[in-house]
Amino acid sequence: VCSRRVNVLACVTMGASVVRALRNFNVESRAHREIGRAKPKLAPRHPSSVSQKNPKVQEEIYRKNDHLLSLLKGVYVESVDTPGEVNNQSNSDKQVEGRLPKVTFKHGLWGVLDPSNIPKGKLSVVEVLSALSNHKNSPATWTAEKIAEEYSLELKDTKALLEFFIPFEVKLLALKKVEPTSPR
Repeated sequence: VCSRRVNVLACVTMGASVVRALRNFNVESRAHREIGRAKPKLAPRHPSSVSQKNPKVQEEIYRKNDHLLSLLKGVYVESVDTPGEVNNQSNSDKQVEGRLPKVTFKHGLWGVLDPSNIPKGKLSVVEVLSALSNHKNSPATWTAEKIAEEYSLELKDTKALLEFFIPFEVKLLALKKVEPTSPR
């Protein structure tokens, strides 16, 4: 088995050197032949509506228009913002009012998987599941109003969450038993 592997390896190496030799054979003359070939003709350009060779058009293009130049000199832009004000505005826009998570999920090696700051009006997945579990276990105490107040949510969003977000519903579908057919 070992001798076969050595022969195969030698053939592969020898084949690679043959391919390399054929690829590099007469490279310089092939390059000169390719460079010396006639270049393909360019497609004809579409004739423009205004002739470029018309001296009146050329003169109009390169002539200074004093009226337009005086109007351009009259334009003056004045900036009133200082760099400090611009930075303060951008920082205040980026800071969103948030809160710490009410419930966290601790997992073995990775520690806490929940975000450290949750924007107002939003919930983490663990908080959603916790709120829905509380509401399912005791709907009299955990009403939509109490959940909205507890997690800083709007009442309409909380009612929609309780009505449409149903992670606990499990539907089992009956599987049809297929009788095996005998091969013919």
